[in-house]
Amino acid sequence: MPTTGVSLGQLLLALDATLVRLVQAPRGLDLPVASAALIDSDDVRLGLAPSAGSADLFFLLGVSEADARTWVDQQTARRAPTAIFIKEPSAAVVARAVDAGTAVVAVDPRARWERLYRLVNHVFEHHGDRAEHDSGTDLFGLAQSIADRTHGMVSIEDAQSHVLAYSASNDEADDLRRLSILGRAGPSEHLAWIAQWGIFDALRAKPDVVRVAERPELGLRPRLAIGIFQPSGDERRAPAFAGTIWVQQGSRPLAEDSDDVLRGAAVLAARIMARLAATPTTHAVRVQELLGLRTDGEPLDVEAVARDLGVDPEGRAAVIGFDGTQQGSRLADVLALSASAFRSDAQLASFRSRVYVLFPSTGKPAAVTSWIRGTVAALRAELGMELHAVIAAPVAGLAGAAAARLEVDRVLDSAERHPGALGAVTSLAEARTTVLLDEIVTAIASDERLIDPRVRTLRADEPVLADTLRAYLDSFGDVATAAQWLHVHPNTVRYRVRRIEQLLGATLADTDVRLLLSLSLRATQP
Repeated sequence: MPTTGVSLGQLLLALDATLVRLVQAPRGLDLPVASAALIDSDDVRLGLAPSAGSADLFFLLGVSEADARTWVDQQTARRAPTAIFIKEPSAAVVARAVDAGTAVVAVDPRARWERLYRLVNHVFEHHGDRAEHDSGTDLFGLAQSIADRTHGMVSIEDAQSHVLAYSASNDEADDLRRLSILGRAGPSEHLAWIAQWGIFDALRAKPDVVRVAERPELGLRPRLAIGIFQPSGDERRAPAFAGTIWVQQGSRPLAEDSDDVLRGAAVLAARIMARLAATPTTHAVRVQELLGLRTDGEPLDVEAVARDLGVDPEGRAAVIGFDGTQQGSRLADVLALSASAFRSDAQLASFRSRVYVLFPSTGKPAAVTSWIRGTVAALRAELGMELHAVIAAPVAGLAGAAAARLEVDRVLDSAERHPGALGAVTSLAEARTTVLLDEIVTAIASDERLIDPRVRTLRADEPVLADTLRAYLDSFGDVATAAQWLHVHPNTVRYRVRRIEQLLGATLADTDVRLLLSLSLRATQP
């Protein structure tokens, strides 16, 4: 992750007291931070936790007090990390960290780690570089500006109601605002009431201000909201709904011109969101280049890219492709969290419905496969995500990452064409036969000249004989096996085979004929 000049203090201000609280900062808040890594209890127990030199900040996920103390003690002989983020830190952990010169930041117990991880990365990339870049890419800055003008507390969400940015909160923030920022769904009774009154429908209908009345019995403060719409690029199509700006009122009345402020803010937010979507970060561009997802036609300097990313260009790499159609941006977020916890040097890139994970240096491929299977199973059980994953490993250095990604895509493409043909997790070697045969059949099916016309005629005029021919060929000419497959008597199969040979004017004893007919049957399979 490239350095953007964000200090620890700036980061904490951007994250807001809703998410985090500074406990101790023995070396002050002016230390620069530019990278984060994740550690879980297994990392500490198995001795696999990344060292302090690999990142400035560490998120300790589900790490017990004893394991947290152990890990902090291990850092005393190395460069102490700038800060650790932990839920409900004990006095003993705080004392050990302070002795090592490490700041301790308490994370709200209700916060989702994936939300915090996403927001920290957003701050690194877009919030701390205002002196060098146009603030037109800073949603946090826009949220605070709206708050200053309206005298309310602002949050900006995407179309799936994920909070992208927010202004500073105070003690008057209600549960709906706090839980939204923490990455949790709002209280069900709140959301039900908002939906019942058609507020969500009104926000998606047109870019106009919607008023949400106070509900004291629910602890819901008054709000203003407006939908964010982006031009579709086609005059015949209406602008697309892209998100919402919410302004929660506190004890101070909202400004009289708040409606006008929100109308202008919705236009600015749409522009910023479009720029962020169209302009990936420098880090993301470099990862895309390594994976061959972006090219300018010039040979890629792999060593220079590796230096920018801070990874080893010559390690035994692994490339994993995940396909989660309809899962949206959340798939990238949760995979980033899981991959970074597994390997602190993990790199991610997204393209359409796919997310690619690149591990520059791995041990045995079995360890990576185990992580993939665990991740796919966990996302299915916890979030209801159905994923396909394909691993290419080992890859000899980062120079081979782009070619490996292309091979991964071939497997995922085949899985899309034939759901169920491959398992949820597979390797290139395991899928090779299935994929090559699928690609050959797909190529034949796309060119009418390559399909034997006799097969088309047989399918049209004698579909039962066509099915018998497929069963007979797939059974290597074993009549008993074909009969069992078709649930008929072997003599029936013998009779049908003779009839097929008569209609085709060819003998099925010829190996070339069998190959041609088999491929044509597969290419014309309904």
